[in-house]
Amino acid sequence: MYVHVAGEATHIAILEGRSLIEHYVSRPADDVFQIHGNIYVGKVENVLPGMEAAFVDIATPKSAVLYRSDVQYDPDDVEQPGVQPRIEDVLRPRQLITCQVTKNPIAHKGARLTQEVSLPGRFVVLVPNSTTYGISKRLPDGERKRLRQILDRVRPEGHGIIVRTAAENVTAEEIERDVARLVGQWNRIAELVAAQQSPGLVYREPELAMRIIREEFNAEYRTVVVDDRALYEELRDYVAAVAPELVDRVEYFDPTAEPLSLFDRFHVTEQLAKALDRMVWLPSGGSLVIERTEALTVIDVNTGRNVGSSSLEETVLHNNLEAAEEIARQLRLRDIGGIIVIDFVDMEIKENRDRVVKAFRAALSRDKTRTQVFNISELGLVEMTRKRIGEGLLESVSQRCEHCEGRGLVVPEDLLG
Repeated sequence: MYVHVAGEATHIAILEGRSLIEHYVSRPADDVFQIHGNIYVGKVENVLPGMEAAFVDIATPKSAVLYRSDVQYDPDDVEQPGVQPRIEDVLRPRQLITCQVTKNPIAHKGARLTQEVSLPGRFVVLVPNSTTYGISKRLPDGERKRLRQILDRVRPEGHGIIVRTAAENVTAEEIERDVARLVGQWNRIAELVAAQQSPGLVYREPELAMRIIREEFNAEYRTVVVDDRALYEELRDYVAAVAPELVDRVEYFDPTAEPLSLFDRFHVTEQLAKALDRMVWLPSGGSLVIERTEALTVIDVNTGRNVGSSSLEETVLHNNLEAAEEIARQLRLRDIGGIIVIDFVDMEIKENRDRVVKAFRAALSRDKTRTQVFNISELGLVEMTRKRIGEGLLESVSQRCEHCEGRGLVVPEDLLG
C-alpha cells in the first residue's frame, strides 16, 4: 500500500505484486460528499408512501433518502403485531431520527441512509440495539466455530456483533478489547444523539487513510509506505496500538531524498493513466472497451490482434478467459458500480460459455465489494451488479469539461445557420 500526499489531496494505491488493483482519493472538500459511514441526527422532511421512502435533512447540501427496508421501529408501537407497517406508520414529517450513510451522494442523487447503525472496529462490527449475530463467511469452518465460542462470552447485552475476516487467529482478549472500545464509542455517540435538537453530524468516520488501514491492513500486506511525515506517524501509532506485530511494516518515504515521487518510484502513476483510458489491452492482443453512462456501464470484449490457434472457438475462449480476469480487476480499480453489461466474444459451445462465467465469478471473489453475476443471456451478454458506494476513479481525479459537459462533443453555435 502506497500513501501519497499531494497538496490537500491524499492518494492511496493498493498493489498486488506490481499490479495496481485499487486507488482512492481524499480531499478536505470531500467532507460534504464522501460521507459514507457518518452518523447523523436527521429530520424527516416528507414521507412518500408511493415510493416507500422518506427524504431526510441531515444538514448536507442535498437531502438524503431513507427507504422502507432501512427503517427501524419498535414492534410495540405497531397497531397490528406481526404485520410489516407502512413507512408512513413509523415516520412522520419533522421527526428526529438517528441514521447512518450507506451510500455517498452521487451526481444529482442524495445520500442513502439506514437506521441500523453499525460501528466497524479492527476485528468486529458493533450493531447497536440489534440482535444481529454473524461471522464472516470467508473464514474456514473451524475458525468460525472457535470465534462463535468467543462471541458467546464477549457479546455485549442489547447489541449485535459481526465478526470480520481480520479476526482469523486473533485471541479472545484482542476481540474483547475491540468490542469494549466500540461499546464505549457508541455510548459517547448515544449521548450526543440525546443532546442533539436539530439535524447534524454526531459521528464522522476517520480520515480515508486511517479507514483503509483499519479495514484492510493485515499480515498479507508486505508494507505500507507513506510520504508525509505527520500522516506516517499517525498511521504508525494506530497500527502500534491495534496490531503491534505489524508496526514495522509501516514505512516512511522521504520525498526530499528521492529524485522521483512515491507514485513514480513504484510505477503507480503510469498505471493510473491507463486506468483512465476507455480501452484496455489484454495480454494476447485482445482488448476491452469500457463505456460509462448514467444508467449502466457497458464493457465490450474484442479479439483485436489476438490471432490465437487454428481453432476459432479455442481462440475466442482463451480471449474471453483473459477478459474475465481483467474485467474483474478493472471493476475494482475504477470502482465501477451499479448495473454492468459485458459483451464477451460469441462462443458456440455451451461448456465454454459456462467456463467463462465461472472464471469471471472466481476473479470477482477477490473483490470485497458485493457483486451479483448472471449467466450469459441469449444475446451473448453477461449482466451483473456491483454495489455502488462512491463516485468512481475517473470522477475522483477529473473535472467535467465546462464546454461540452462531459459529452466529448463540441456543437457549433451556428448549427441552424
